[in-house]
Amino acid sequence: MKIYRRAYLWALLAVLLFIAVSWLVMEERATSFDSEVIRIVQGWESAPATRIALILSQIGSTGGVTVLVVAIGALLAAVLGHRKELLLLVFSVSGAALFNLLLKGVFQRERPNLYRLAEETGFSFPSGHSMAAFALYGVLAYLLWRHIASKKGRLALIALAALLVLSIGLSRIYLGVHYPSDVLAGYLASMVWLGLGIELFRGWIRKPSR
Repeated sequence: MKIYRRAYLWALLAVLLFIAVSWLVMEERATSFDSEVIRIVQGWESAPATRIALILSQIGSTGGVTVLVVAIGALLAAVLGHRKELLLLVFSVSGAALFNLLLKGVFQRERPNLYRLAEETGFSFPSGHSMAAFALYGVLAYLLWRHIASKKGRLALIALAALLVLSIGLSRIYLGVHYPSDVLAGYLASMVWLGLGIELFRGWIRKPSR
């Protein structure tokens, strides 16, 4: 089974894991996990690390993601002529953003107030930066995967996408604006949306053109 197939199974697994994480958060059983991870990540504090975290956080912000989506969308549509891929990109990223707003309104978890290196407003769970990063770099990895033949090239692509997603999530913990469980839930929620989007896309491109 190729890695980009059966994405709806990933989505189903992510749903179950998201429910588990949400239950732990609501029952306040994620406190020890959150505290320990925060202690470790914020223990890396230094001036260079803070600058890097702020840059990564900006890349994962609404403005940063919007700029990247517009640039990549223009490349897909105008230069490469990949109109269907453009629709999947927009569906994945914009849908993840709306999904995040819905989930935050449901859970209404306050942000951590222990030690912050940046300021944020709004609710904390799940992390919007984590959802946006997973949706953007996840869908890009999927689209590029389809056009890369070599196994090494595909492995490098997945490693790079995973590194970017993980780094942006860690930056939010480092800056003190999210709990680790927020970041984990953001990844899982975005995986749900991305998995469903990929399956819809695969069904669409399999249909014969009329």
